[in-house]
Formats: sequence, structure tokens, C-alpha cells
Amino acid sequence: MIVGKVVGSIVSTRKSDKLIGNKFMVVEALDKMKTNTERLVAIDNIGAGVGEIVLVAQGSAARIGCDMDNAPVDAAIVGIVDDGIGLEY
Repeated sequence: MIVGKVVGSIVSTRKSDKLIGNKFMVVEALDKMKTNTERLVAIDNIGAGVGEIVLVAQGSAARIGCDMDNAPVDAAIVGIVDDGIGLEY
């Protein structure tokens, strides 16, 4: 799981049937959380907005976290951070 900031959104009119009705957000990992990529696209079922700090699950945990076990999801926003003591924004 990583902590990141929502920096934008993605609109896709053509996609897998299992993704219809879902919102996609662009998330930039915080400096201390960056791995091999700085930004990623995450499915958002909790209503995060641009500028918010969020928790992002990746891989199979993302599919389970957004209750979409059979969908092609690799990253999902699973929480919005209210207070990040020790996080550098």
C-alpha cells in the first residue's frame, strides 16, 4: 500500500464492461513512498477528490479492496487520509 496525492482524473468512454460506472483518478506517490513509478491510475469507489491524500492498494489487494475480484484493476483508492503524522506532503 502507498500513500499519495490525487492530482487528476481520467475519463474513458470505452473500457472493459467490468469497469463501467467507475471513476479513475491519477495519484502521485508521496516522495517517501515512490517505487518505480511516480504516478498511477487508481479506481476510486470512495469519492476522493483532487488534492486529497489517499491510501492506494495495488495488485490483488486492490481488486479485493474495491470488491471487484474479477475486474482488471491494479490500483484502488481504499482510504482518504485525515491526518498523516510523519508524512511529508
